[in-house]
Amino acid sequence: MSELDTSAAAVLTASRALLGVVARSIAPELDRVTVPQFRVLVVLSTAAAPVRNRDLAETLGVHPSTFTRNADRLVAGGWVRRATNPDNRRETLVSLTAAGKRVVDRVTARRRDEIREILARLEPAERSLVLDAMAVFARAAGEPDVGDLAEFSI
Repeated sequence: MSELDTSAAAVLTASRALLGVVARSIAPELDRVTVPQFRVLVVLSTAAAPVRNRDLAETLGVHPSTFTRNADRLVAGGWVRRATNPDNRRETLVSLTAAGKRVVDRVTARRRDEIREILARLEPAERSLVLDAMAVFARAAGEPDVGDLAEFSI
C-alpha cells in the first residue's frame, strides 16, 4: 500500500468519527432543515454582509438554479431573506435571518461540545497535531474559512 493510500485510509477512519459527530449534532434539526440547506445557513453565517446569489451557489459548488430552489425553501422557512441588490437590480442578495442564525448556533454548540469531549481525551501535543492537520486538510479541500466570503459580500 502506498503512502497516499495509507493516508487516505487514515482520513477515511477519522471521517467516520467526524460524520458521527455531525449526524448527532444536526439530527434534532432535521425535521426543520435538510443537510444541504443547513450548509447554506452555515456559509451565510460566516459572511459579513449579504451575499450575491450566484456567488453563494459557486461557493457551495452547485448550479445557481439548484441553489435558487434551495433558497426558496429556506426563505419559506424563515431562515434566510432575499433582496434585490440596490447597486445592481439584476442581482439577488441572500442573508441569514435571526431564526437561521439560531439553527446554526444550536447545531454548532452541540457539535463543539462533542468535539471538545473528544479532544479532551488527547494529550496537548496530540491536540496540536490534530489542529494543524485539520487546518491543512480543510484548506486543501477548498473549505471556505471564516471571512472567505468577504470578497463576495457587498
